[in-house]
Amino acid sequence: MTALTLIRHGETDWNRARRIQGATDIPLNDTGRAQARDAAAALRSRAADHPVTVVSSDLSRARETAEILAAELGVAAPRLYPELRERSYGEAEGVDSAEFFRRWGDWHIAEVPGAEPLPVLRARALSALRRAVRDHRAATAPRTAALVVVTHGALIREVIRHASAGELPPVGERLANGSAHELLFERDRLRLLSFAGAVA
Repeated sequence: MTALTLIRHGETDWNRARRIQGATDIPLNDTGRAQARDAAAALRSRAADHPVTVVSSDLSRARETAEILAAELGVAAPRLYPELRERSYGEAEGVDSAEFFRRWGDWHIAEVPGAEPLPVLRARALSALRRAVRDHRAATAPRTAALVVVTHGALIREVIRHASAGELPPVGERLANGSAHELLFERDRLRLLSFAGAVA
């Protein structure tokens, strides 16, 4: 049994402008760095009894968020997993939300040329989490240790949808930058413990 905390990376300038990032490697801005420090403070207050391991997507916005978390928590630098990258959005990358709606319609049913299909994203996310948990257990056993996974909004949404049988997150809500969502990984099954809510 492994306690997982999925954390969305801090804000970037493209997040602020409501531009789609996907696989495009956009760095954190100063607000995003502050969000990472706030996330670390919240983790510190909840996880004082157990050691923590931090892992991350290798995209710079997630990697820097994870590096800030690890430094603030006084733990080893994050291990990087390319499989935890954001969904690729194909032709939509760099497009703002208004242009997206004009070209492809509603976000939740849009079919964007070149975008990674959601079932493929979900399978990739779950495989990456299984691998990260396996590596974490090998490195920390027999101690009880928490695993913090810094990744991206669409990937986290698919994991939460899987763990909640599609009930969460609500349609039309966007996961906040720096938000944390707690799950339990047991015998290859994921159970959602807490959902941080979202922003409209």
